[in-house]
Amino acid sequence: MIRVALPYHLRNLARIQGDVHLEVPPPVTIGAILDALEHRYPMLCGTIRDHGTRKRRPFIRFYVCREDYSLESPETVVPESVIQGSEPFLIVGAMAGG
Repeated sequence: MIRVALPYHLRNLARIQGDVHLEVPPPVTIGAILDALEHRYPMLCGTIRDHGTRKRRPFIRFYVCREDYSLESPETVVPESVIQGSEPFLIVGAMAGG
C-alpha cells in the first residue's frame, strides 16, 4: 500500500483528511502513483500534472525518502520503503517569491 502525502490545498480540493493510501500494481513508478491518485480522485487531474502533456506542474515537487524526485522520469521506480508504505510519497507545493 503506497502512502501519498498531499499539500493542504490538494487535500482540501479532494476532501481528503490525512495521507492517501493507494494500491499500485508493479512496477511502482512515479507515473503509476500519480495515475492511481488521479483515478481515485479525478478532481486532482490537471492540478499535479498538465492535462495535455502530463508533465509535472512547475510549482509541484515530489519527494521520496528525503530526496527530490521532481526531475526524475515518470518511469522511475520508487524505493522499496515507499512501496511497502513505511515512507510516504510526498507531493509538495513549492514556494516562490522574494
